[in-house]
Amino acid sequence: MTPDAAFSDRLARERRARLRAERLYEQAQRDLRMMNDQLRLHADNLSDQVIAQRAELGSIRRHADSLEGVNTQVSQDLQVAHSEIDRANLRLREAVETLQDGFAVFDADQVLVLANQAYLGVFRKFAEVQPGILYVRILEICAHEGLVHLAEMTADEWVCMMLQRWRQPDISPIELHFSAGIAVRVTDRRVANGDYVSLAHNITDALRYQAELRDAQARAEAAVEAKSAFLANMSHEIRTPMNGVVGMAELLSETVLDEEQRSYAQTISTSGQALVSIINDILDFSKMDAGKMHLNPTAFDLEKTIHEVLSLLSPTARCKQIELILDYDMFLAVQLVADSGRMRQILTNLVGNAIKFTDTGYILVRAVGVGTSAQGQIVTITVEDTGIGIDPHHQEQIFTEFSQVEQTASRRYEGTGLGLAITQRIVAQMGGKVWVESEPGVGSCFGFTLEMPVAADASEPGVQTLPADIRTALLVSDHLISREVIARRLKAASVSVLTATQQDTVLRHLAGTPPDIALIDQDLIEGGIPDLLAALKGTSPATRIVLLCSNIAEFKPAMEDQTIFATLHKPLIWRNLLAALNGQGAMPEGLRPPEPPALQAVPTLPATCRPIRVLYAEDNKTNQLVFTKMLQTLDIDLRLAENGRIAVAQFETFAPDVVFMDVSMPEMDGREATRRIRATALGKTVPIIALTAHALQEEIDRILDAGMNAMLSKPLKKSELMAALRDHAPPGFSMPEG
Repeated sequence: MTPDAAFSDRLARERRARLRAERLYEQAQRDLRMMNDQLRLHADNLSDQVIAQRAELGSIRRHADSLEGVNTQVSQDLQVAHSEIDRANLRLREAVETLQDGFAVFDADQVLVLANQAYLGVFRKFAEVQPGILYVRILEICAHEGLVHLAEMTADEWVCMMLQRWRQPDISPIELHFSAGIAVRVTDRRVANGDYVSLAHNITDALRYQAELRDAQARAEAAVEAKSAFLANMSHEIRTPMNGVVGMAELLSETVLDEEQRSYAQTISTSGQALVSIINDILDFSKMDAGKMHLNPTAFDLEKTIHEVLSLLSPTARCKQIELILDYDMFLAVQLVADSGRMRQILTNLVGNAIKFTDTGYILVRAVGVGTSAQGQIVTITVEDTGIGIDPHHQEQIFTEFSQVEQTASRRYEGTGLGLAITQRIVAQMGGKVWVESEPGVGSCFGFTLEMPVAADASEPGVQTLPADIRTALLVSDHLISREVIARRLKAASVSVLTATQQDTVLRHLAGTPPDIALIDQDLIEGGIPDLLAALKGTSPATRIVLLCSNIAEFKPAMEDQTIFATLHKPLIWRNLLAALNGQGAMPEGLRPPEPPALQAVPTLPATCRPIRVLYAEDNKTNQLVFTKMLQTLDIDLRLAENGRIAVAQFETFAPDVVFMDVSMPEMDGREATRRIRATALGKTVPIIALTAHALQEEIDRILDAGMNAMLSKPLKKSELMAALRDHAPPGFSMPEG
């Protein structure tokens, strides 16, 4: 082989070797790059894992750090909580120790857990009484060591009783009295976990205060009793001489006197009665102040009661030319149930006050039914006047004791200032309310409302009818309100009403159709009644004339010559007019006005012609004289006894038909004398009438309980004495009226 061929062949082999080497190198580089990529990827993955692990480790480290902080906070909170608990316990112990009352806590096994010094103080001498002691041991120390008063129980019985208390579902409080002079009220409670909490409240001062209050109340009641007794005795001592003053004045008025002398006698009598009224007011107020006023509700006639009060006060009102008017609701029952005596007292106080403070005009008493209630009829009664009125700032205190409209020393109106205070208290005790409306210079209106049951036998109220032949009426009165009240009742009875205020108007009415009746007011301001009666008789003789009078005695001559058909007392009540026009008498029985005093006729004696025998027991010579003089016109056999002992002796020898017995007498009082007379055969039925200057209800009850039939109060009135003698005279003895 040529050198060129060999060289070319070698070059070719070298070229092929170089190509293989290059290919291997390129393959190696590719493998290396691939390995590098894999390594880089693996490194990246490892880096990501490291980063993630580092982040997780950081989170774990932070959580660990936070847990370490929480643990530190919890430890601190626990330390604070323990401190607060210690402070709370300290405060609780200090609070318990500051309690003046004993405080203790026992666990469910009745072992003392906690107690303050107020609880442990009574056990100072017993060192074992401290937390850890059993409740039963504390009880045994109290009972057997004489710490507690056991009353009627033995020590063991008392311990058993106290243990039994704790076994009850509801432990009742108990009072314990320690021998050291301490009294406690122990209140025990069982709590939810079974523990017992005991509170011993020191009531020593409270019991001492209650004892002081009882003593003060007893002293106050004794003072009230002493005051009542003093007033009763003073009333007795004043009434006794007043019996002579008033009685003699009344007897003097019955003798022949000139006008000046009669005025003097009437002044003495009026002044005496005024003093007695003041005494009665003071006694009433004293009884109310002591809470001893009692009500006695009975069936009574309200309209009649009001009319009687107005009739009683009409002379005083007529002297002042004051018109008294009664307006009674035609649909209001007249028979009601209440204390009629107290009702009369209320009306007398209100109407009397109205008359006292009214110089001219009228006083209107109105009774109206304003509905019904469970108790009965609701009734409002008002007393309206045209008096001086009351200032607004005085109206609030007008019902207080001793209050007057005029408080100055120069006041014109007399009185104690008790009347309205008594009235308010009576109305309040009867379950009502009293009020006043007033305007100075115009007048006042006092009113009260009461709930009163209707009497069981009361008839239904309603419009009553007049006789059928009465269709027209002539009403002659110059007082507007009085005319309206009467006209309203007449119109309700279907009667045509003509009104007139003077004679000329009357004659004009008579010129037409004459009226069936003519109602004429006695107190006409213009024109004389005699001339008016003569004109009526001459012009209309068929007209029935009814005269409304405040003083019937002035018209007796006209009644005798039959000019007047009937006379009725003012203020008019409807039933009286009906009775008169229906021929039942000019006035119903019991409503006639009092006649003027006159000498009494000798009574008609029974067939035996024996005078009635009267025994009068009285130690006061003046009262004996008054009694004797009041009965001097009667043909009676009168014996006097100076005390109860003599009265008993004379009763046995004299055998009286009626006995009048004074209550307060020396040696033997009237009550004892009555009891001894009642013990005899004759004395069981003889009427015995008490005469007394006592006015308290308790004394009146004792008088009647002694066996007396009735009682007359001093100062004695002749009319009351005659009525008592007439009512209690035995059959066969006729006593005169008056």
